[in-house]
This record gives sequence, C-alpha cells and structure tokens, in this order.
Amino acid sequence: MTPPLSIDLSQNRALVTGASSGLGAHFASVLAAQGADLVLAARRTDKLEEVAAPLRAMGRDVQVVQMDVGSPEAVQAAFADMPPCDIVINNSGIGQNSWLADMDEDEWQQLIDVNLSGVWRVSKQAVAMFRKEKTAGAIVNIASITASRTALKSGAYAVTKAGVIHMTKSLAIEVARDGIRVNALAPGYFQTELNADFLGSEAGDRMAARIPQRRFGAMDELNLPLLMLAAKQNSYMTGATITVDGGHSINAL
Repeated sequence: MTPPLSIDLSQNRALVTGASSGLGAHFASVLAAQGADLVLAARRTDKLEEVAAPLRAMGRDVQVVQMDVGSPEAVQAAFADMPPCDIVINNSGIGQNSWLADMDEDEWQQLIDVNLSGVWRVSKQAVAMFRKEKTAGAIVNIASITASRTALKSGAYAVTKAGVIHMTKSLAIEVARDGIRVNALAPGYFQTELNADFLGSEAGDRMAARIPQRRFGAMDELNLPLLMLAAKQNSYMTGATITVDGGHSINAL
C-alpha cells in the first residue's frame, strides 16, 4: 500500500531571494510551515527582519543576509556569509511600466541585470554550494506568464522572464548528473502590495474578465506548486515550468 504523501522539509534549509515582501515573503512562510530553516535575502535587511520574526516564533532558524542580485560582488558576499542551503528560490525581480520603444538604456539594463543576470548569479553560486556540500539541491526560478504572452508596457520584463525559463532548461541539463534539479514556477496575476491598486481598479477588472476563471489568484494557490518543485520527493522532475494562472496564458485569442 502506498503511504500517504507528505512534504517534510525539517531537514532542509532554503534560501529565498527578494524575501522582504510579496511573493518572496509568502514563499518563505510556506517553506517554514513545512519545517524548513531559512536564509532570507534582499537589499533591505530591516524588512527581512520583519518577515523573519514570525518564522523564528515557529521555531525555525532564520538568517538574514543583504543581497542585491544586480551586483556580482553582493551576491558573492552573501553566499560567503550564509550557511549551506539545499533549496534556492530565485524570486528577486523588478517590474516595468514603460514602452519598449521609449525606455532608455539604463532602464533596459537594470531589468536585464536584476531579473535575468541576477537569477544566473544566484544560480551559479547555488550550484557551486551544492557541489561543495555534495548536496542534491533544488533551484526554483520564479518566472511569469509574460514569458509566453505579451503584456502592455512590460516588454522588457517579459524578455527577462522568457530568458529565465530558457536558463532553467539549460542549467537543468548541465547539472542533472550532480543530482541538482532546476525548475521554474510561472505565476499569473496574484495580488500583492505592489499591484493591489491596479488589480483593484477598473483596468484590473477588465483584465480579470479575460482570465478563464474570471479572477486573480490567491497566494495560497502557489503553495503546492512551490513545494512540489522544492521537495526531494519530486526528484525526477527537472527543466520544467509549472504555470499557475487560472488559464490566463492559454485563453483563446
């Protein structure tokens, strides 16, 4: 008889980048609820400490590190200052609200440097850490449905997220023989403090009407997909992308 499936992360430590708010803070709480100890990373450590406090109250060991994924030196310094992890959630990213034809070089480069190069920098350090510790680690890259569908005033953002998905596939092939898994999670529209005003507006209502389920996602609806990609029980899945969007990205044209 097959035993009931449970996800126990009590022997794991997870690094979550961009953990000071939004999806990153939520992902940290989900992993902690399953027993994982944590390293929380972002540019603002004061915000990270606010996220860390309730997780420590749960009995988890939670360490906070300053990390700007747009800086190679900052990423290297953060990894040198943290304990080994066997789960890495690449969540850091910035958004866009400009037309591709009008944006300047600095804005374009910042999006590429944080959303795409930042994922590569963290993944590179994570693979080196896993190999040093001889750990069959898991990397989960947070992508977006804009990787496959266009969105107004988000062209460069979409380019970075498409790159993240292709990087996920390429890196998964490279490190498969090390027992390291690399997968991606591509959320649709979920309400966070960053987009709450837009999603609650008339324009947001029009967007929701184009989603087959006629609503935006609830954060808890990302919990199981995240845990599936992070947990060792899912050891045969690598190079894959899980889309969670209420059918938004497959809606008829």
